[in-house]
Amino acid sequence: MIRFFGGKGGVGKTTLAAAYALRQAERGTRTLVVSTDPAHSLGDVLLASLADTPREVLPGLWAAEISGEEQASRRVAEVAEDARHAVPREVLPAVERHLARAASSPGTVESALLDRLTDLTEQVGTRWDLLVVDSAPTGHMVRLLSLPTLLTPWIEGLARQRERARNADRLVAGMSGDAADDPDPLLRRLHVRRDRMERMARRLRAEALVHLVVVPEHLALAETLRAADTLADAGLPLGAVLVNRVVPDEETGVLAGRRDQQQEVLLRLKERFADAGLVRVPLLAGTLAGAAELAVLGTVFDGAGGTLAG
Repeated sequence: MIRFFGGKGGVGKTTLAAAYALRQAERGTRTLVVSTDPAHSLGDVLLASLADTPREVLPGLWAAEISGEEQASRRVAEVAEDARHAVPREVLPAVERHLARAASSPGTVESALLDRLTDLTEQVGTRWDLLVVDSAPTGHMVRLLSLPTLLTPWIEGLARQRERARNADRLVAGMSGDAADDPDPLLRRLHVRRDRMERMARRLRAEALVHLVVVPEHLALAETLRAADTLADAGLPLGAVLVNRVVPDEETGVLAGRRDQQQEVLLRLKERFADAGLVRVPLLAGTLAGAAELAVLGTVFDGAGGTLAG
């Protein structure tokens, strides 16, 4: 199982992702929760020091924070090493300069982040039973989830270009009497990457659900509706929507006015997400960090049923 928690920044998706992951771990599910948000706060919520390599922070619960920048630097270094064995020496400096610039570009960072997420996804079913992803804010999450489908034809195009170049090299080598056909590391890497992206795209459509987190306010509602439409257009399945920080009906104090303002947003959410389901998460006191407080918050999922049941 793969679960993505996404939404507008500041709506509490990290806290809810951590609470859900902990609740599943308490039920005996081997669970990994990872953050792909550049502004990581998963470690703060879990009161644990996290890095790219998953570590067990509580019984049955592993956690990690993935740095897209670090992954991009690592991937570019691998490609540069392949290039040293596959391109003419005279053009190698230009290739290395291009790769150095590419390492910090947003597209390279997101692609490298997807590679690392793919690594972890491929271990679901063997090392872990459940992967919970605390995603970056909505726009970044949608792009990340769409990348496997978008990258595959692009990679295929690069592979075809590289194969044409290799065929030309073979022709020249044959004419000169040198028929050596050394393996091409760049072409091999392209084929491997294409196959991984195809598997990842299929797995996202078959096993993943996206849980949008929203607070009952008009601005967050508008972004959530747009995200849901984008996910649907990309063929990505939407799970139950989590409405966070809902003022309880019995509130009679200073928050009663806010509760009344929430009703219109809650009604629109209920109408729009009748099929996916809606889970109300009450406004709770405390910092909502650490195992004890997250365990209390996690009980909200017990009665959710449907796509959040397990």
